[in-house]
Amino acid sequence: MIRFATATDVPAIHQLIIELAIYEREPDAVVASIEDIHNTLFGADPVAFCHVAEIDGQIVGIAIWFLNYSTWLGKAGLYLEDLFVKPEFRKRGIGLELMKTLAKLCVERGYERFQWWVLDWNEPSINFYKSIGAEAMDEWTVYRDWE
Repeated sequence: MIRFATATDVPAIHQLIIELAIYEREPDAVVASIEDIHNTLFGADPVAFCHVAEIDGQIVGIAIWFLNYSTWLGKAGLYLEDLFVKPEFRKRGIGLELMKTLAKLCVERGYERFQWWVLDWNEPSINFYKSIGAEAMDEWTVYRDWE
């Protein structure tokens, strides 16, 4: 079952964020606390949103996203920050259902773009995204200022 996350899901969401960081070879990178995740998703002014995949009462996958904006289109878009399914639940269509749910949300709300990043070494994810028709935006370079 795919559904919007609730505040009671935050500990499980936090745990999956940690598991994602381990998968992405950054096991010590998560500094966000359970309280941080709660505040950003469910606080007075949420800045991100989350869908969860649940099987038999267990949260086995997450899709954390937020809105971005295109000045050229003059419309909002959906930016997928994290998509993660526990390894033992992969190959069951859960990632696909999370992506379909977000795509449907884009259509319903009139979001013009559905975007995300993927690490260049993450072949399983790249292959998955290609299988659903996603196209790499190779002409763009990502920059970040850590300070």
